Amino acid sequence: MLKAGIVGLPNVGKSTLFNAVTRTRKAEAANYPFCTIDPNVGIVTVPDSRLNVLRDIAKTKVVIPAAVEFVDIAGLVKGAASGEGLGNKFLTHIREVDALVQVVRCFEDADIHHVAGDVDPVRDIETINTELVLSDLETVKKRLNSVAKDAKRGDKVAAAEEAILKKLEPHLNEGKPALLVELTPEEKAVSRGFFLLTDKPTIFAANVKEADLATADTNPYVLAVREYAKAHIGCETVVISAQIESDLVDLSDEEAMEFLKELGVQESGVGALIRGTYHLLGLRTYFTAGEKEVRAWTIHKGDTAPKAAGVIHSDFERGFIKAETVAYDDLVKCGSVAVAREKGLYRMEGKEYVVKDGDVLLFKFNV
Repeated sequence: MLKAGIVGLPNVGKSTLFNAVTRTRKAEAANYPFCTIDPNVGIVTVPDSRLNVLRDIAKTKVVIPAAVEFVDIAGLVKGAASGEGLGNKFLTHIREVDALVQVVRCFEDADIHHVAGDVDPVRDIETINTELVLSDLETVKKRLNSVAKDAKRGDKVAAAEEAILKKLEPHLNEGKPALLVELTPEEKAVSRGFFLLTDKPTIFAANVKEADLATADTNPYVLAVREYAKAHIGCETVVISAQIESDLVDLSDEEAMEFLKELGVQESGVGALIRGTYHLLGLRTYFTAGEKEVRAWTIHKGDTAPKAAGVIHSDFERGFIKAETVAYDDLVKCGSVAVAREKGLYRMEGKEYVVKDGDVLLFKFNV
């Protein structure tokens, strides 16, 4: 299972957000730096309103959602790349995840200590990114030194690596993330083997106070984060109130929705963050639906039908014959598989079919 790491400076709400996302009290949340040292890990279900619609169509009571793994990583500080604040250990934890959720403090509160003394979300983002870039730069330089001799001797693999590293080094020297370096698909496949921290897809979580959640679109801190994220990294920003989300953990779904409505908010920010992270990881969902259960299955963007079948069982992929397919929207409009068949919307797809997010599938196989 792919992992998303929750990162940020100390005391920005990472552990509180982790508790909200995982609906637990697993991570200690305290008003001092480094209250998290060893990473906390939690499996998180992906909110998907389509499941309940399919449940009604299939006339079943069993619904199984997709899931993704979140990791709560201790706060980084300026100098982490040089070992400050147990930086080397924390950077290693970041290296082990597949995507980053960077939590940024977008609220004033004299009772909650900020490691830099005041609130400045753009400065905080740049502090984190600088440490990640510096760590990557060191990695790239070491790798260049190790492949140089083999490249000179005519080793084609080493020469290919060297060419990519020489593209990455000046880019990182300018303080830019490796993710933005223009590489061919083949070069990107090679560069993934360098395990660079700034090569990981990122989403920002702008953490606001309860009173500011309904008016977050006019919050100058939030606007600054959104602008920076788009201009410098080309990524999404989701607004959350970690404290509110943590409080919702103890409420039923109905009570939580009522509480959010009283705040003038229609949906939990955590739900949007989980879905955003799921897509950020390159994950997509297809469904199986029958009287026994409705289930969301996780695949990677671009997976073909046999690959999708293999998520259920390796025999399904090995003996794949065809996939009976209907798009979610078409099935909902028709109200049943039978009507979808009558209207020609229920199709037979073969081995080359690329599964789309929301497809409802039934596999035929023979082993």
